[in-house]
Amino acid sequence: MTTEPFRLGGLPALSRSTVDRQEMLRSDPERLRARWPDARVLVVDRFGRSPVPLDAVHDVPPGGIPLAPRKAIGFGEQPPEEACFLGEWNGADYWMLPGSPPEDAASVSVDGGWGVSQEAPAAEGEAWIELRGHGALLDDTSAGLLTTAEALRNWHWRAHFCARCGGRTHRRQFGWATQCEQCGREEYPRTDPAVICLVHDDVGVNGEHVLLARQPVWPPKRYSVLAGFVEAGESLEGCVEREIREEVGVEVRDIRYLGSQPWPFPRSIMLGFTARADAGAQLRPADGEIEEARWCSRAELRAAFAGTSDTLMLPGSTSIAYVMLKAWAQAEA
Repeated sequence: MTTEPFRLGGLPALSRSTVDRQEMLRSDPERLRARWPDARVLVVDRFGRSPVPLDAVHDVPPGGIPLAPRKAIGFGEQPPEEACFLGEWNGADYWMLPGSPPEDAASVSVDGGWGVSQEAPAAEGEAWIELRGHGALLDDTSAGLLTTAEALRNWHWRAHFCARCGGRTHRRQFGWATQCEQCGREEYPRTDPAVICLVHDDVGVNGEHVLLARQPVWPPKRYSVLAGFVEAGESLEGCVEREIREEVGVEVRDIRYLGSQPWPFPRSIMLGFTARADAGAQLRPADGEIEEARWCSRAELRAAFAGTSDTLMLPGSTSIAYVMLKAWAQAEA
């Protein structure tokens, strides 16, 4: 048995980024407008899909699929009102604007990373893919850009009115703030913290079995680790203890932080933890929330990752749950 506690083997898919957000430039309109003609624009539709080269979908490059940004000058001489500044990379500014695939777009099947394929619009040598299902297929730069773009898109979709007086709002700081036209209140993009915890038994350092559960709305055989939102006035560790107790009736201890990943669906950040529980602890799934919970061995998990399990389907590779489970499966007890 090992003496080393397991750790994540790499960054979660949506934690990857190479872009400098250049926060100070959001209040420097002269600089951003001057560089607009040479900037690049990600177009994102109302479903969160953005175009990528079609051939890259069929044959994913070693470094991942790149996005297919447009030349900013094609949208006008100045950034449109709805443009959101994403940051700078390799000397170019990157922005996000709403767009949509052509109405006569065909469809192409893209591996969704959950053991199933998803249909994506395809036209003019491009496929429009979405972050939640296909984020792990993107290269590092594209993953960071589209994650930020999707977070801002979801926030603006809900930010048309002031939370104080109900007045209409308008955008400021090139997409990074809104201001009420009636009372002047400013608001900024929100992120809701949620914990996600891999619970294993107390045999050895890393345990011999991991706790998995499934929600009623999930397809048969699909399981994951447990997660939940942090409540007001609650610590992260307290949330871990409460969520595991509420969802499966198990007490945990030795809570340890693993890593984090933004999850902009619509505005979360997933804070990954691991914890220990008594081996063979009785599981009592919460009515209406958890359809089934089970202890799974490392061998069962390895078979699922190898695609040879008939009884277990794991989370998609875009999720932090995938990275957590893979790290545990590769570790020694």
